[in-house]
Amino acid sequence: MTVKLALARAEAFAARHPRGLTSGVVGLLSGFAITAFGIAPLAPDARNLPQQTVTQSIQSADLESQLAEIAAQKVGLSRNDFTRSSDTIEALFKRLGAFDPAAAQFLRKDPLARRILQGRAGKMVQLTADASGNVQSLVVRFQADKAEQLNTHFSRLSIERQAHGFSSKLETAALQSQIRLGSGSIRSSLFAATDEARIPDAIATQMADLFAGDIDFHRELRKGDRFSVVYENLTADGEGVNWDSAAGRVIASEFVNNGRSYTAVWFKDSSTGKGGYFGPDGQSKRRAFLASPMEFSRITSGFAMRFHPILQSWKKHLGIDYGAPSGTPVRNVGDGVVEFAGWQNGFGNVVHVRHSGDRSTVYGHLSRIDVKKGQRLDQGQRIGAVGATGWATGPHLHFEFRVKGSQQDPRVIARASESVTLPATAKAQFQQTVASIKSQLSVARTVEGGVIGAD
Repeated sequence: MTVKLALARAEAFAARHPRGLTSGVVGLLSGFAITAFGIAPLAPDARNLPQQTVTQSIQSADLESQLAEIAAQKVGLSRNDFTRSSDTIEALFKRLGAFDPAAAQFLRKDPLARRILQGRAGKMVQLTADASGNVQSLVVRFQADKAEQLNTHFSRLSIERQAHGFSSKLETAALQSQIRLGSGSIRSSLFAATDEARIPDAIATQMADLFAGDIDFHRELRKGDRFSVVYENLTADGEGVNWDSAAGRVIASEFVNNGRSYTAVWFKDSSTGKGGYFGPDGQSKRRAFLASPMEFSRITSGFAMRFHPILQSWKKHLGIDYGAPSGTPVRNVGDGVVEFAGWQNGFGNVVHVRHSGDRSTVYGHLSRIDVKKGQRLDQGQRIGAVGATGWATGPHLHFEFRVKGSQQDPRVIARASESVTLPATAKAQFQQTVASIKSQLSVARTVEGGVIGAD
């Protein structure tokens, strides 16, 4: 059989099997030579020997039978994507590369599938189909509905093609944890740097909280600052999740700000069962007060003299204003009890929280209030959302820190607030944890601008 004839048969066969074959396969097979020619290599010391040409015929298997065998193989696809708020069943299938009217009709009629697929966006979808685009299975993974399972489990909807149609099944499964290492450098902001390094936003937020007592991320972040982090990555059937309520924990992190290095390590005392973040010296990273009532925002007015935008006069500003979009969550900076929650003159919707040591905090201009008078609060607990109520020219949070009724600079108070020291009985166990973490942080520093897994 000549090469031309083989090519002609291959092309004709491919035309009869457009889904089972591709031009790449035909090209590969047609590239096989029928006859091979070679020249015997010359030994370095035998350059004067006569050259000899060797010709050898190679018997190839019948090309048509090879193509038929390839076409008989079951070719299909498997794709992953996320649901969108504007999705229809057809739009989702088109994005995933499937065309199956029967499957689409089942998903529209099945109460379970319809409820889940038409819910909130961001659900993880995995579809498998055959070579003709017929759906064989569809798996949808999303956050568990029960509040007590948000950080430990996920829900899984499984659609399977059976002999006489489709079936649907909803079940709950445990999230699995994998260790990830990552690092990056600051160019503009922490979130921009963590995005570039493919580190989840929830982990970036935890890092900011960990070092809030050491670094003012609003004012002291510098271009060229570096960070490395070891963290848990929660997965659902091996697929990483980035749900806010199912965020993995930072295991250890190092942040170099303006040439000065800070380290935080997660440690759980086996004798008490309590865990927290500590520096290598055993000092707790958790201070009595957070540096800011918001995770990330910009300071629009500090604790200083300013020209009041409404009173049109110079006046000492006895708090800090944080600019942020309306609805941005506001958190309580320290353990305490709600002293007042409601409307109060120029503050608009405001919350007053009483803390230990004759200290209190004020959160003004809120668009909504999520706590009640007399309610006991933990540090970091949400108390409301940013708004523009009262005497406000735009959405922002007015925050005050008072000691015996007198306003003080909140940032100074937060840095000077007391921290907890590791119990003496746990120091030996803690030092073992630090020793093992140091090697992981060392590896993490080498992963510039990315993330790797850890055994």
